[in-house]
Parts: sequence; C-alpha cells; structure tokens
Amino acid sequence: MLKKFLPRGLLGRSLLIIVVPLVVLQVVSAQVFYNRHWANVSSHRSNSLAGDVAMFINLLESMPGEENTRWLTNLARTTLDIRLNILPGANLADQGPYQPSGALERALARSLEQLVNRPFFIDTETKPERFVILVQLPDRVLQIDASDERLFSSTTSIFILWMIGTSLVLFAVATLFMRNQVSPIKRLARAADNLGKGRDAPDFRPSGATEVRQAAAAFLAMRDRIKRQIQQRTEMLAGVSHDLRTPLTRMKLQLAMFRDSREVDDLAADVTEMERMIDGYLDFARGEGSEAPRRTDIVPLLEAVVHGARHSGVAIELSAQGPLELPLRGDAFKRCMTNLVGNAARYGRQIAVTAARNGSALEVTVDDDGPGIPPDKRADAFLPFLRLDESRSPDTSGTGLGLSIARDIVHSHGGEITLGESPLGGLRAAIRLPL
Repeated sequence: MLKKFLPRGLLGRSLLIIVVPLVVLQVVSAQVFYNRHWANVSSHRSNSLAGDVAMFINLLESMPGEENTRWLTNLARTTLDIRLNILPGANLADQGPYQPSGALERALARSLEQLVNRPFFIDTETKPERFVILVQLPDRVLQIDASDERLFSSTTSIFILWMIGTSLVLFAVATLFMRNQVSPIKRLARAADNLGKGRDAPDFRPSGATEVRQAAAAFLAMRDRIKRQIQQRTEMLAGVSHDLRTPLTRMKLQLAMFRDSREVDDLAADVTEMERMIDGYLDFARGEGSEAPRRTDIVPLLEAVVHGARHSGVAIELSAQGPLELPLRGDAFKRCMTNLVGNAARYGRQIAVTAARNGSALEVTVDDDGPGIPPDKRADAFLPFLRLDESRSPDTSGTGLGLSIARDIVHSHGGEITLGESPLGGLRAAIRLPL
C-alpha cells in the first residue's frame, strides 16, 4: 500500500529521503523549543506582568487618594507602557464565569491566580495588539491595559521564520543538486532507448557521478561493439553473396545452352529456387544493414508496396490518411511490409492494409482471408526457417523467413509485431511503432 503513494522517479525518491529527515528534525526542534524555551519565557513574562498588577493593587490600597492614583497611573504609563483605569461601582460577576483560551492567556491566568488572588477577567480581543485585565477590588474594578509584547516573545516568530526559511533553502539546494545527479541517468536512458529503436545518439557523453560515468562508458563500449559486429557481418555476407551467385550464374548460362527438355526445366527451376532462398537467407542475416533512420512519411511507402502487390494480381486495399511521419529506415521497413503482404498474398485472395495513429504510436495492420494460424502456433511462426504450411495451405512454398525478417526489422525500430485473427477471417499481422 505504501508503494502507491511513493514517487516513482529517482528525483522524487531522493528528495523524499532528504525531506523526511528534515521535517522530522524540524518537528522535534519545534517541540523542544516549545517545551523548554517558549513555555519558560511565557511563564516568566506572565509572572512579571502579574507581579506588576499585584504591585499596583497594593499601592492603590496603601496610598488612597485621587492624587496618589493619578501619580501611579502616570508612572505606569511612562515607565511600563501600562494604562491604569479605575471603574468605580463595577462588578466582574456581571460578566459571568471566566474561561481562559489560548496558551498565553492560560499562562497569565495561572500567574494572576497565584500572585493577585482576586477575581479577574482577561480580554485579548477588544483592542488590537493590546490586552485588558480587569481585577475586582472591594468597591471598584481596576482596569489594566497593556501591550501584548509583555506576554508575546518575538523570538517565537523569528525561530519559526528561520526554521521554515532554512528548510526551503535546503530543499531548493537539494532539488538542484539531485536534478544535476539525475540528469545524466536520464540521458543514459534516452541513449539506450534510441539504440534499442535503431537510432543513434552521437551527442551522448559520460557525465555525472563516478558510477553513472562507468555505466555510460560501458554503454558506449557496448554500442561500438554492436556496430562493429553488424559491420563485420554485413561485409561477410556481401562476400558470401558474391561467392554463391557466381556459380549459380554459370549454372544458369550452361542450362541456357541446353535444349529445352523436362530435365533442363527442372534444373532451371531448382537454380531459380536456390537464388530465391539465398536472397531470403541474406535478407534475414543482413537485417536493416547500415541504413540510417530518417523522418519518413509511411503512407507513400505503403502505397508503393500495395502498388507492387496489385501488379502481381493480388486484390489488396490500403486505408491510410497521411501524413504519418516517424523515424524510419525506409528500405528496411519496405522489405518488412513486402514480406507481410507477400505472406498474406501467398495464403489469401483478399488483403487489407491499414495505418493509423494511436496515441503515441503508429499502428499498421495487414489482414487476409486465408486459413490463418492457430493461436498456439502463432509464436512459432516468427522462428527462422520454420514453416507452418500444415496450418495454412499445403500448396505454398517459402523459406520460412518472411515473418522472422519482418519481426527483426520492427524490433530494430523499437516496435512490436503480433499475430491475431483478422476481420476478413484469416490472419492479422499488427505492427506498433513508437512515434
């Protein structure tokens, strides 16, 4: 359950590792500050103010007279910023029972109960930035008007501001630092993704922490080895192609010199079949070759494949609305579509090719009305040199490489190809390529 609420990205999780201890530290610090500092300071200030109130009451009772009262009132205002006022005939019992609210008010009430020991009432809402204390005397009420600074310590707000400010600064610094650490990992992931889709990342350079640089260097070494192996394989296949085609060409010339006969026709058919098989084997081994991906509109490419199939006498329809552009190896993907359409034409009489954008991907389907492939054998249909004619038509021929070549080309573009049931009743080959 906890994983659902945790961030999935490395940056979010790294910041969470930093923020959680920071928040816990701030909470503990605030708790300690409240219990040890704020409570003590509030209690001390409350006792000091309650002591001043008790002193005023004692002076009023020990030095009666209007002149002494005016002197005491003036002294309180000039030295302590406290305004004294006598309310003759007033009674606090008319205001009902007093219930203190707030921590500061409760602290002051406790101090007044201990030092004054007379009925009192505290008003903290009537006057802004000041509060009023009413104390019941025998025949009158003493009103004390004092500034809230006598109770409230500015260190509380300063501490809170410093605590929040430093937390925000530390969080901003941690975010910038962690973003710089995560960026090389994201660049490495994009380079690996581009390599998997057959795209190059020439601007990628190792950067970041030592471990990230080691992973980037290993990735570059792997990319160079893959390119070198592909180049060596291509060069080798070019030589094999030349060596195999040379004797086949001589055989075709020799057969052309013979008279027409059943035996000569059979040998010529075998030579043609061998050429076709060699072309299929070389296409499978060569894959996409050294062709570089370019931004390509797939609609003209599909139209060319469909046009070629129609010239072969196949009933085929194309449904695609362009432009549908994506990074593509045009020749390789055309070979892929030619294999899929040729495979559909080999087993069916009606073919439908569709292409459309679906979210962040391009989907291409090839449907036929042939016998199809059973679900339990569709995965094996992509295996090289494996033919499933017993599940399709026994009269067809092939090398068993068409779907294998198509799958390799689609995978080299970072896509997926699947086989399923077609609305036409036969087989559907569905390709999904990232845009």
